[in-house]
Amino acid sequence: MLTDYHIHVERGPYTVDWLRQFYEQAQQVGIKDWGISEHAYRFIETKHIFWNNWVEPRQTEKMDDYQNMIFRARAEGIKVKFGIEIDFFPGKEKEIKEFIDRYPFDYVIGSVHWIDQWGIDLSEMKEEWERRRVEDVWLAYFDRIESLIESNLFDIAAHLDLAKIFSYIPTNQEFLQEQYNRIARVLAKRGTCIEISTAGLRKPVGEIYPHPLLLETCFGQGVPIVINSDAHCPEDVGADYERALDLARKIGYKKIQTFTNRKAESHLLG
Repeated sequence: MLTDYHIHVERGPYTVDWLRQFYEQAQQVGIKDWGISEHAYRFIETKHIFWNNWVEPRQTEKMDDYQNMIFRARAEGIKVKFGIEIDFFPGKEKEIKEFIDRYPFDYVIGSVHWIDQWGIDLSEMKEEWERRRVEDVWLAYFDRIESLIESNLFDIAAHLDLAKIFSYIPTNQEFLQEQYNRIARVLAKRGTCIEISTAGLRKPVGEIYPHPLLLETCFGQGVPIVINSDAHCPEDVGADYERALDLARKIGYKKIQTFTNRKAESHLLG
């Protein structure tokens, strides 16, 4: 079994014709279980949850259009899961839950891209990294990851060490391992799945998310996985999966999870 649940179709219209291009690529590379997980901040229905000067001009879509695309595709015989990626903001747990509960998602991906008003992975905000102590940023980032998991709102935690995107990485390995340990423990406690994401290979850091040491720490705590591409165009669906599979097997993973109606099942890793 192979999965790809972290796919965005937002660069095109919410039509079956556009979605079909992602489906055909998934078929071609042998992905059996896949789904779309649009960024929640793009929808006008989330304006009361997420808002800042960067998000506001991008907050133009309607959830009905997104959901209807999924339902129409299914009616045409395309087996596609209905997901969403939601940025976690501490203090917005109630609003996020109310939003999630309104829709029949198969899975919900939680992610952290923002530390207050700073988008840590945005190239246009990259210079902020030079103004801050790297360890302080990573600590704040993992604080938010821990709160995301503890909220118990999400099925999958996305790109666990996204903070490495521009290669601003703490050199203190003891500090890093402390962060890895605490995140792995809370993931195990909550039963939250993580993704092995090949997207990092297409980012400046040029590495899979998460780092092998973080993945190994999660494996040691029994944290389950999916494999995702975080594709934003059809050709990136399933990209670099041989490397992701090699890493998963090297760490010791033999199973992968699938999601339907927010219920997880384990399968042998493809």
